Formats: sequence, structure tokens, C-alpha cells
Amino acid sequence: MWKDSLRVEAYGTIDELNASVGVVRVINVDVVDEYAAAAQLEDELRWVQNKLFDVGSILATAPGQTFKNMPQVSTHDVVRLEKLIDRCQKDLKPLKEFILPGGGKVSGFLHQARTVCRRAERLCVTLSKTEPVDPTIIKFVNRLSDALFVLARWVAKTQGEPEFLWERDVAKKAE
Repeated sequence: MWKDSLRVEAYGTIDELNASVGVVRVINVDVVDEYAAAAQLEDELRWVQNKLFDVGSILATAPGQTFKNMPQVSTHDVVRLEKLIDRCQKDLKPLKEFILPGGGKVSGFLHQARTVCRRAERLCVTLSKTEPVDPTIIKFVNRLSDALFVLARWVAKTQGEPEFLWERDVAKKAE
């Protein structure tokens, strides 16, 4: 398979996403003793990284092939992400405006991971138009991007980091 094939691009982007999540964990470890929520985040992100290896392994396997102990991504995994989103959103105020990615270190890097996740999702959808892709993988990656967004907001709240909202026509206000 060529290195620029859509399948390689999809699982390569999943790998990039996994590395981005790893960076979040590296930064988050500095505040684990300070915030209880940071320990919860560590547990969730470690699970996410393992599931991303599962996703990458499945995508790296040629359609129709299987191997012993092949990883799985199931509806249960999607539900776990949805429950995580619901738990975190209970602590958050509803959004009335877009958020500018940034704020604090952990939340800023979660936003970056979210954008990589969205790209991975787009690639998986495009790949699914030409080759078989388990729809559960696409749903998992979709829900993961939403979870990363909510986690970024939740971390900002639980760690007292600022959230900057998009200000429409900020240049006109400055004049």
C-alpha cells in the first residue's frame, strides 16, 4: 500500500491524534496533585489512547482481513464517550458563543487534539466512500471529538482557567 493512500492517511492521522492526546497527558500530570479533576482526566485519556491504538490497528488492516486477538471498537465504547460528555457538561454553563481555543495549557492542547480528531473523522468518512470502514469507528471518532471539546471546557472550569469567547467584529469595537 502506498504511503499516500487514503487508508494510510486515515490511520496516520489517528496516530497523530494519539500523540496529541499524549501531549495533553504529559502537561496534565503536572497538576494531578493540585486538582482532583486532573486525575480523572488522566484516567479517561489513558483509555482514549488505548482505544485509538485499536482504531489505528483496525484501519491499518486491509478490508476483509482479520487476525487473532484483533482489537475491537464497539457501541459500548461510543456510549462510554457519551456518558463522559454528559458527566462533564453537568458542570458547564451552556455556550452562547464560540470558544477561542486556548485558555490554559491543558485545555488549549485538548482543543488542538479535537481539531486533529475532526480531521481524522473527515478522512475516515472519505475512506468509507471507497473502502469498507466499520461505521462504529466513524461514530467513535465523531463522539471523541465532541468529548475532547467538552473536556477542554471542563478542564478550564475545574482548574480555574479562563475561557475566551469569540467576539464578533472585535476590530470594529476597538475603533
